[in-house]
Amino acid sequence: MRNIRSLLIGATALLALLVPQFAQAQDFPSRPVRIVVAFPAGGPTDFVGRVIADKMTASLGQRVYIDNKPGANGTLGGGDVAKSDPDGYSLFLTTAGAVTVSPHVMASMPFDTFRDFAPVALVTKVTEVLVVSPKLGIKNVKELVAMAKEKPGTIPFASTGIGSPPHLAQILLDTAAGVQFLHVPYRGAAPALTDLLAGQVQVLAADVPVLIAQIQAGNLVPIGAAADKRDAILPDVPTLAEQGYPNTDASNWYALLAPAKTPPAVIAKLNKAVNDALADPAVHDKLVKTGATPVGGTPESLGTFMKSEYDKWGRVVAANGIKEQ
Repeated sequence: MRNIRSLLIGATALLALLVPQFAQAQDFPSRPVRIVVAFPAGGPTDFVGRVIADKMTASLGQRVYIDNKPGANGTLGGGDVAKSDPDGYSLFLTTAGAVTVSPHVMASMPFDTFRDFAPVALVTKVTEVLVVSPKLGIKNVKELVAMAKEKPGTIPFASTGIGSPPHLAQILLDTAAGVQFLHVPYRGAAPALTDLLAGQVQVLAADVPVLIAQIQAGNLVPIGAAADKRDAILPDVPTLAEQGYPNTDASNWYALLAPAKTPPAVIAKLNKAVNDALADPAVHDKLVKTGATPVGGTPESLGTFMKSEYDKWGRVVAANGIKEQ
């Protein structure tokens, strides 16, 4: 009898915990939902966030809006969301660097990737493409590598910051080609691109959406994709692996995360809203035309993917001694 009473008390306590969560999920969302983008307005992450937010607004029946909180390689905005209530009303549109690279590079992090966040959905993948000025007179990565071998450690290779996917693309190319470029980190893509166009640096790796307008205008020459396959918007640009430099996939990606302990039913609603948005032909076309590849999928598949990326970049960072300066 005592065991039965204990079981009943335990079941009642569990039910008391689950009922509010069920009610919360049934009512969600009852007010606007905030998506934190940890980069300035106008950039590629911001663009993807706004495209998705507009469609999620229609799907969820409540306004979904973007809150830009740039700083600290994308980790500042992540820290804000990690400390938010786990109710689905504050979300983080993260890049690969913020949650799978920075934890290995930065001395102090405002969050723990796997303790403080719950995966919602992988939104897009974004190719890192290497570009040079037409004035440099080279057409492919082999010619760039030959130049670097003639002047080791002196060819300025710009990136969007230490530990960023563009920096990792350079590191992987260094290793695969047996060369050493002079890494020149910038605080974001805009100043790096400005200096490349001005001839202050020789080569830049960056997200396709950052570079596509200048490539299409003929101001930059794309010489290779640091990815596992060619980018749909640049089908004539071979990957670094196709040019003889394997293990050089430094693809960036954007994913939607919620604070840990957000109710699973709320996560499920958010996941469906993201997948519905990505399946919309207008949204799909808008993203693809800027160089972002829509992905989608389950929270579980995102969690597995993030863990593999975290482990992969941890090995690269450790092997190359990459640390914030």
